[in-house]
Amino acid sequence: MDSSILIIVLSLSVLISYAFDLFSSRFKTPSVLLLLLLGMLTKQATDYFNVQVPYVATILPTLGTLGLILIVLEGGLDLELHAERLSVIRRTLLASLMAIIGGTLLMASMLYLLLNDSFYHCLIAALPFSIVSSTVTVQTVAKLTGGQQEYAVYESAFASILGIMAYNFLLLSRNSLVGAVWSFTRDTLAMALISLGCCFLLLYLISRINHRIKFLPIISVLFLVYALAEINHLSSLLLILIFGLFLNNTDLFIRGRLSQILKNDLFEKELDQLKSLAAEGAFVVRTFFYLLLGYAAVPRSLIDVDALIVSVLFVGVIVGWRWVTLRVTYQGEMIPLLWIAPRGLITILLYLNIPDDLRLVGFREGIPVLVVVFSSLVAMMGILSNKRLMNYKL
Repeated sequence: MDSSILIIVLSLSVLISYAFDLFSSRFKTPSVLLLLLLGMLTKQATDYFNVQVPYVATILPTLGTLGLILIVLEGGLDLELHAERLSVIRRTLLASLMAIIGGTLLMASMLYLLLNDSFYHCLIAALPFSIVSSTVTVQTVAKLTGGQQEYAVYESAFASILGIMAYNFLLLSRNSLVGAVWSFTRDTLAMALISLGCCFLLLYLISRINHRIKFLPIISVLFLVYALAEINHLSSLLLILIFGLFLNNTDLFIRGRLSQILKNDLFEKELDQLKSLAAEGAFVVRTFFYLLLGYAAVPRSLIDVDALIVSVLFVGVIVGWRWVTLRVTYQGEMIPLLWIAPRGLITILLYLNIPDDLRLVGFREGIPVLVVVFSSLVAMMGILSNKRLMNYKL
């Protein structure tokens, strides 16, 4: 492909995604759905003109991983750990745990009854669908009241980390549960210590680097440590979350003389720049991930009757179990929060990374995309119906 054509395609993709983002904030339509649709239409167009897009299967997981890192970093940089927020932190942490454990068990039991495969394989297949998408959630709840918006943002941020940790634990437990508990505990503690060391080092670098290019090397160090931890099967996303929380809450961790060493007068301004860089980087990576996901989707798999039935059942379980978790952890009106449990990038990424020998026999390939679409539609309709109800009351 000619380089000029490629630049035009890439630039148009970002501009169209930005337009979708503006459209979705106005009409409450998740931009994820529009990007998936655009990717599918692009596939039909390239097939018609006999144009091949190479390495899609290779690029997609890599983009998903980069997007996940930036999304978690963006979420960590937005979370504040002040005393007045301890209550919502405890409740959303419990809600995330309940959603992952309960949702995984319910969906795994359903798959076990339908496919009669190993229950362990069913657990591996079901876990990605129990994790709420932080990016779609944040976009969806932008206009909700403060309490509901705060609850949804904190819950989705915790869900990403806990979901990855649960996924890693399941992979470790394939041979021995006791060994998995020991390895998981040891690796998590090791990763927490490594993360704290990296936080102090990177904070020092932020305050000392005077070069005009400052944050790209720091984010590259994060990517490097993440990749090394991932190779050694550590909870690598824990590093990203701890770094984001650390930077956004330095007043809690860095005080007195240590603050003079590790922070400078421009720290707050530089932190805002890092937040903007993380948000815009996550936006770009997410754009191309969903475009390629739509491009790679096989239309026949999305209209498979079995895939449609299982996807609808999954979304029903997600909403039903969410009602239970909200009853336990949320104080206030549950509508429209009940409907806001969209699945997204992390669900697709974890499903793609399931080892071949652990894949569930008979599980339809179109189910992950269908669950993302259906759960996003449910969230959209929930928001729209609540808006109409509020307008009617007024």
